[in-house]
Amino acid sequence: MFRLRLLALILGLALGATACRFQKRPAIRVFVPPPAARRTVAIAQPELPAPPDIEIPAEAPPLDIPASLPSAAAPPPSPVPRRIPPPVRATAPPPATVVPPEPPPAPRLGQIFTADQLREYNRSLEESLDRVKRVLGTMAGKHLNTEQTQLVRRIQTFQKQAEQAREQDLVTAVNLARRADLLAQDLVKRLP
Repeated sequence: MFRLRLLALILGLALGATACRFQKRPAIRVFVPPPAARRTVAIAQPELPAPPDIEIPAEAPPLDIPASLPSAAAPPPSPVPRRIPPPVRATAPPPATVVPPEPPPAPRLGQIFTADQLREYNRSLEESLDRVKRVLGTMAGKHLNTEQTQLVRRIQTFQKQAEQAREQDLVTAVNLARRADLLAQDLVKRLP
């Protein structure tokens, strides 16, 4: 019993005397930006030439001012100058531009098929897409539950992807059409 109490006391002292407890935490440093440097921009004033010397005779004759001057409060309306249109110049038509012929399209990378393979892939693609279109046509008038509606959307997605991939990759288009066809057959089997 004594050993157990001694062990508990030692354990308590060991946990209480950890270094974390007595360690000083560094004070939080706040960033104070340095004061903005003031820029002084010296703008050089252009040097002006000296004014010309004008000789004014000391005995200038008096100015003749007529007595019937209009008042300065309401100046008379000035006539609007007529705008003369510029003369029409005969311009030569612009020179005909020669359009360079388009360069031939860059060769596409892809699989090379024999004529028989190409016919077989196209036939398989057309058959699968025809069956899918027929099934989707029959499903258009029926009331479907949510699972069947999602399946119809998936079939339509595969069908569109197959039609889009037809020009770029015939093998991928055939595989997508087959997937759509298999899903369409599965949908038909699920219907009552």
